[in-house]
Amino acid sequence: RLVVCSGNHDLNARSAEGEKVAKWMSKVRRFGIPADGESLALGDTLLTVCPWWDGPSAKEAVARQLAVDAPCRPSRWIWVYHAPPSGSPTSWNGTRHYGDDHLAQWIGEYAPDLVLCGHIHQAPFRAGGSWIDRIGSSWIFNAGCQIGPVPAYVTFDTEAREATWSSLAGSERARLDLEEAKREPLGP
Repeated sequence: RLVVCSGNHDLNARSAEGEKVAKWMSKVRRFGIPADGESLALGDTLLTVCPWWDGPSAKEAVARQLAVDAPCRPSRWIWVYHAPPSGSPTSWNGTRHYGDDHLAQWIGEYAPDLVLCGHIHQAPFRAGGSWIDRIGSSWIFNAGCQIGPVPAYVTFDTEAREATWSSLAGSERARLDLEEAKREPLGP
C-alpha cells in the first residue's frame, strides 16, 4: 500500500489560521491513497500519516491525531512523518541537526514501533548521520535522497525483524530485535 505525507516543499495554500498547508493533498485521497491526517489499519499494524505542520494550529492537529490513534494501537504502530526527530543521526546533514523537536517529544510519549521520515537528504551519506536510529523502543528511519534512476530506500522484513537500506553507496542491514541500531554493511 502507498501512503503519502506532506513535507516542507508541498505547502501550496494557507489555512483559515494563516498557516501554510498542503491543500493539494486532498487530491491524493481521491485516488484512495491515505494521506495527511489519516490512519490506515493493515492487519496487526496501524499506520498514522502525519502532515507537515507550519504553525501552532497544524501542530496541535498532529498532536490530536497521535492522541486519538494511541488507544487504537494494535501490535505494531508505524508513523509516516516528514522530518526526523531532532538530535537523531537521521536528522544530521553533515553540519547540523535539522530535526523536529516536537516529534522527539511525541516519540517519547507514545513510543511508536517505527517512524518513517525523510526531509534530511544527506543524513545516511554524511559522517555522523545515519538511515536508522533508536529512541527508547522506537526505530527511526530516513533513507535519504540520491540522484539517479532508483531512490535510496529501506525495506523491512517484519518476521525476521530486520531493515535493509539500499542506495548507490551500498546496502546495510540492521536487526530490529536489538537494543540499539547496529548497521551491517552488505556491499554495493
